[in-house]
Amino acid sequence: MAQNTKPRIAVHKFSSCDGCQLAFLNLGEDLLVLNELVDIVHFAEAGMLDETASVEIAFVEGSISTQADIERIHKIREQSQYLVTIGACATAGGLQALRNLSDGSWLQAIYAQPDYIDSLEHVTPISKQVRVDFELWGCPIPINQQQLVSVIRSLLWGVIPKLEQNKVCLECKRRQQVCVMVTQGTACMGPVIHTGCGALCPSAGRGCYGCYGPGENPNTAALGQWFVGLGLLPEQIANQFLAINSQAEPFSSEGKTWKDKS
Repeated sequence: MAQNTKPRIAVHKFSSCDGCQLAFLNLGEDLLVLNELVDIVHFAEAGMLDETASVEIAFVEGSISTQADIERIHKIREQSQYLVTIGACATAGGLQALRNLSDGSWLQAIYAQPDYIDSLEHVTPISKQVRVDFELWGCPIPINQQQLVSVIRSLLWGVIPKLEQNKVCLECKRRQQVCVMVTQGTACMGPVIHTGCGALCPSAGRGCYGCYGPGENPNTAALGQWFVGLGLLPEQIANQFLAINSQAEPFSSEGKTWKDKS
């Protein structure tokens, strides 16, 4: 890289709703500040198109659903010094991966001519296909200036970024939020979920549904038994774990355990 040349970054999209790309755009003026630090060379949502450019950091949204996706993510990996997955789809399959739990009948139910649909048998997160250097969880990711700039600066200095590892339950306690499981008997994934949302759902009186993925050392078996005490049926408990982060362990194995009991 030539002297005084800004580091280059790219934002790529795979199977997703574009929510994490929109989180970038929602930075507003802070996006202009970011553009002073780096050169954004590819970001289709923002109008920059150069998918084959070599970059220092590639942000990837979305899961892998087709053979063409596999070929493209390998090319992106080859031309990127660091690859960062953003959001539930890229890190754990997202909503698309729910079809992994079906028998394939969804094709006939949705498409008149399913033979023309070029889909892989299973949807996978990005890490199942290529090496990933860092993951930003959430649905969508909670992009803010401090987090985004911190991640970019850390990677450019060759340091793996360090994000908070606490669970949603601790976030609730910090905010003096009353536990919805204790007071309302509501199923909540907070005890096993990585914080980052500011305990948004419990603050609104509903249970956390787990969009930030598994926290550090999650005791999913104990939470499953707690759900039994709340009166949930095995199928309902399975659905708690097999949601938008269904391909993340230990949610995948715990959910299947309860699914087999239903």
